[in-house]
Amino acid sequence: MSTTLSLAVVGAGPVGLALALQAARARPDAAVSVFDMRPADQDVAGDPRTLALSLGSVQELERLGVWPAIAPRAAAIRAVHVSQQQPALAFSLLGRAEPELLLTSEECGVEQLGAVASYGAIVAPLQAAWLAAAEREPHRLSARFGSTVAACKALDDGVELDAGIAERFDLAVVAEGGVFSGQARKALAHDYGQTAWVGQVTLDRAAGIPGTAYERFTAQGPAALLPLPAPVDGPARAALVWCVDASDDPVRDLDDAQRLAVLNHAFHPRVGRLTALSPLKAFALGLNAERTLVDQRTVRIGNAAQTLHPVAGQGLNLGLRDAHALVDALRREADVGRALARVEWQRAPDRWALIAATDFLARSFTWQLPGLSSARGLGLAALQALAPARRALARQMMFGWR
Repeated sequence: MSTTLSLAVVGAGPVGLALALQAARARPDAAVSVFDMRPADQDVAGDPRTLALSLGSVQELERLGVWPAIAPRAAAIRAVHVSQQQPALAFSLLGRAEPELLLTSEECGVEQLGAVASYGAIVAPLQAAWLAAAEREPHRLSARFGSTVAACKALDDGVELDAGIAERFDLAVVAEGGVFSGQARKALAHDYGQTAWVGQVTLDRAAGIPGTAYERFTAQGPAALLPLPAPVDGPARAALVWCVDASDDPVRDLDDAQRLAVLNHAFHPRVGRLTALSPLKAFALGLNAERTLVDQRTVRIGNAAQTLHPVAGQGLNLGLRDAHALVDALRREADVGRALARVEWQRAPDRWALIAATDFLARSFTWQLPGLSSARGLGLAALQALAPARRALARQMMFGWR
């Protein structure tokens, strides 16, 4: 079979592999090559990093046929509870409880708002699916694992990749992201001066709605708990993301018992009591984003295009929506240039809305402005009181800006 489009995908993470699988199906005339520096026989299934998936992302993985392999190692998100710990003056004067917002799948008419799974649980089935596809169609699909792309050079009508030898492609998609501290700075870069402490907690009882994700605004920064799969008859578990001021870190010098005590004080009573805490890892937080996704015949998606603060937990979902939009444009447009122009135009509202929202929230925790906590609390209370606005927010979390 002859091919009329050659596509290189650099980075075999969840976004890169999802894009490659979609492109292979949507464009049967395309030759698709996936490059990644890790060897194909490296076991990725055990990578414990926790990822939050929106409902739209779950549906994308279902369409790719890999969700049945992920689901047994995933926990459904059936509710999202957002609250604020620090006193809000307006609420104190009114004698009301602290502000909170509750979004539920039942109210939105869906089975779940999203899911939580480990990086390994998501990537291993995607990688297996790509390797199987490449074995079925070796004439047009290839898995170039163990290949480091050293350079990406723009040509008049394509891209030249150097992965040991120079090869020309009509289009290159860079999906190799990494974390903020290890990235070269992009056009929009800002160090928030915050540290994310990441680990897992065990709870002694299930409080509130089973499968609830909790977001807690504290004086030091946001803290989140994401539900994790629990053993049969075992205790409930959750992934912890605890963001604090890096220059005055209240977590670093505490032992595990002290950290657990602080967390039990910080989180809302709906959470229940935290009984155990895993060792925590620290990551620097910042914004690092390109102004555009497209640069001639190179497209950057996922963390390669924008690395965000984890306050909204939407980084992976944004990357998967980028991938879906690119493949849809390549399916609709025979001309690569028109397809890329379509992607840039189509993705801008969703992308910039999320960048702006997460950047505002992240920066707001460093502002020492009178009444700021009250304003944030009033915003939560207003959303809780207005059902249409609450459901609109839930839809945006599930599917992005449409």
